[in-house]
Amino acid sequence: MAKFKLKKGDRVKVIAGKDRGAVGEIIAVHTETQRVTVQGVNIVKHHKRDNGDPNTGRQVKGGIIASEASIHVSNVQLLVKDGDKEVLTRVGSERKQVTKRRPDGSEYEGTRGTRIARKTGKEI
Repeated sequence: MAKFKLKKGDRVKVIAGKDRGAVGEIIAVHTETQRVTVQGVNIVKHHKRDNGDPNTGRQVKGGIIASEASIHVSNVQLLVKDGDKEVLTRVGSERKQVTKRRPDGSEYEGTRGTRIARKTGKEI
């Protein structure tokens, strides 16, 4: 299972494929297949038949349903705000010195991993 630098909720731009140039938010991350699902990108249509549940007697309506399909993580790039505009950037990581608190109330110095935008150098 690969570690991803992109997370659910990140704003990304599609840089390759039929939807190149589209911007959207990541709504799902599939680490086992190295794919992400981006809102409003790679729309596919599924034909679903009418279905009834025999236990409850509830009828489920079928039809043609459009939904997002996943795309490979290499086909998207992170968008971050830089002042009043958005720029494409790669993702890096950095360890920051922080003060942590133990359950008994005492404090100690420790480090925390953070994601940083390579282009701006700011924390994501």
